[in-house]
Amino acid sequence: MDYQIIKSKRKTVGIQVKMGRVIVRAPMRAGRAEIESYVQRLRPWIEKQLETQRRREAEAEKLPPLYDEDIRALAEKAKARIPERVAYYAPIIGVSYGRITIRNQRSRWGSCSSKGNLNFNCLLMLTPPEVLDCVVVHELCHIRHMNHSKEFYADVLRVCPDYRESEKWLKEKGSALMQSVVREQT
Repeated sequence: MDYQIIKSKRKTVGIQVKMGRVIVRAPMRAGRAEIESYVQRLRPWIEKQLETQRRREAEAEKLPPLYDEDIRALAEKAKARIPERVAYYAPIIGVSYGRITIRNQRSRWGSCSSKGNLNFNCLLMLTPPEVLDCVVVHELCHIRHMNHSKEFYADVLRVCPDYRESEKWLKEKGSALMQSVVREQT
């Protein structure tokens, strides 16, 4: 199995599988034999991750490409729809929020700043409505809990009992949506 080794001032060996590549991050003192042993021990997990990525890439190839004009149209739609959903759910959760920003993010569906400002990916307009709502609820719950604790998920599940199904949808189909965006080569 091919992999890239990146050594740094870290204390443990870690593996990242990203875009079909295996990257091993290791402490400076780690020897080749130690790294190879670690990779072999995690080989089944690595192969599963690579297969999942190949499957997601194949799914992405089935989707029509999204160009700049498509993204602009989705962003306009999101600027109208997402603030409505945020305004609907905020009182149910019992929070107030700051600014809402719509972006075309490469890997995130949403985020929440410590000031309560919310960011959402315009590609949410291509997801089922219940998935959009669950992302909105997830980010609003971060205003109360800036973590992924049991309490955070209890609040999310109280408002969105089907949250796990939406999370699963995003894991299975979301990366294909993000990969369908045609990005300019730099």
